[in-house]
Amino acid sequence: MQVIKFKRRFLCQNFIKFNCVKKLNLVFILLCQNLFSLSQDFEEIITFQSANPFSLNDIIDNLENQETQQVYGKLIIPEDTSNLNKKYPLVIGVAGSLGWADHHYEYLEMYREMGIATFELNSFQSRNITSTVGSQVEVTIASMILDAYRAFEELSKNPRIDKDRVSITGWSLGGGVTLFSAWMPLKNAINKNLKFNSHLAYYPPCFIEPQNLEFTDSQIHVLIGDLDNWTPAVPCENLVDKLKKNANINITVFENSHHSFDKNSPVIRNEDAYNFSDCLFRMTDDGKILMNYLNIPMSNSILQKIGFLFCVDRGVNYGGNPISRRKSFEFSKDFMRKTLIE
Repeated sequence: MQVIKFKRRFLCQNFIKFNCVKKLNLVFILLCQNLFSLSQDFEEIITFQSANPFSLNDIIDNLENQETQQVYGKLIIPEDTSNLNKKYPLVIGVAGSLGWADHHYEYLEMYREMGIATFELNSFQSRNITSTVGSQVEVTIASMILDAYRAFEELSKNPRIDKDRVSITGWSLGGGVTLFSAWMPLKNAINKNLKFNSHLAYYPPCFIEPQNLEFTDSQIHVLIGDLDNWTPAVPCENLVDKLKKNANINITVFENSHHSFDKNSPVIRNEDAYNFSDCLFRMTDDGKILMNYLNIPMSNSILQKIGFLFCVDRGVNYGGNPISRRKSFEFSKDFMRKTLIE
């Protein structure tokens, strides 16, 4: 299915209509028609087979026995019709616990304007889920990481996608997908051959501390706010410090910024969401996330709820900071340019 950018078409069509009446500015009309032919977006729904692992350990030790799941996403290519053989770099986007939001789409649109194809991964919609806020069990980070790699495998077959220039980015829960998709025990269990060229994670849950600190050598960057009480910044800073010795990872902490600092909306309160400010869970080499004190793996929804009782509170603040939002978009544009285009 072919989709033409609305803003450019709307501007040109109205200019053409006005100037046709006035019989003016034929050059501009021809220029608009040329823009239609040279700058079109091509949109396609991509479906693929994934599965429904609850934990990361399910992927590492028992992937072949997981319940299968059909997943879909939306691929948009900023097609340059003057070069039909062009292969495009790609950004795979992963939403958070509240699903896809306007500011997520703004990033993807920015990347397409840079000449980068985008893929909107729909892990929630594929499973008929709208939100996991306050539960975090309906669609897990393990399922979404598997979805991201299965999407990568499918998209790598597309002749218009350059499989060696594919980045993953995500927000909140999707940020965790972005971060831990770089963890080597997990990556190797899913696909040893494909590797994301970069990982850009916005306010990810870093309160999972892996004993195995082997991450991919691809560039990884975390963007997070210092006031975040949904997925706190301090565990991210500590994790980055530990990984820096062997991984290409860095972090930017924005001042006076809450969770979702890049939204174009004021800070609000959600009383149902989990507050992980006092949590830090150890993760074994085989992907088992352990309860505090008891060291029991949180291998299903019931055990996870029990494990959360030891440290999780309710109630978080989230919303935009205009300064941090601007800086985040500027950084992201530069990050993708350096890791996918240059």
